[in-house]
Amino acid sequence: MTEITGGAGMPDSWERLWTPHRMDYLKGENRPLPGNESACPFCRIPTMGDEEGLIVARGKEMFVVMNLYPYNVGHLLVCAFRHVADITDLTPSERIEMSDMTVHAMETLRKVARPEGFNLGMNQGAVSGAGVAEHIHQHVVPRWAGDSNFMPIIGKTKTLPQLLGQTRDDLAAAW
Repeated sequence: MTEITGGAGMPDSWERLWTPHRMDYLKGENRPLPGNESACPFCRIPTMGDEEGLIVARGKEMFVVMNLYPYNVGHLLVCAFRHVADITDLTPSERIEMSDMTVHAMETLRKVARPEGFNLGMNQGAVSGAGVAEHIHQHVVPRWAGDSNFMPIIGKTKTLPQLLGQTRDDLAAAW
């Protein structure tokens, strides 16, 4: 172990894994200001090719995309094509397709990555933690026993063993 020096960025007795890419997200990258639909990443992504936009699948009213800031490998988002904020703003057919695509995402993740469980959810409104509060999206997060070890709990760092593009390719092929 190195000696504690107290200087910022200087070696000390702590082991660190730096994740400077997270700072861009924390500062608002890909999080549009309210009322700025043209800056919405979930409106922009469907205009891209599937590989470029990390889109796993497209439905009639929803699409499934890799989360750029994943909690775990295979963390997917089921997003409406239409720019709406709240589940109560969805049409009945959009709600059904969101549910169906969430189920299909879980089935696909089970085939490809064999998770032992899932966290499903959506944050409605900025105060609930929604990063892109004005565009509804459902999180599908695969979970494995032991995936929440000391790294995220103590180190505030998540290790992901696969690049997003490779995960997208595997899931899109299995979809």
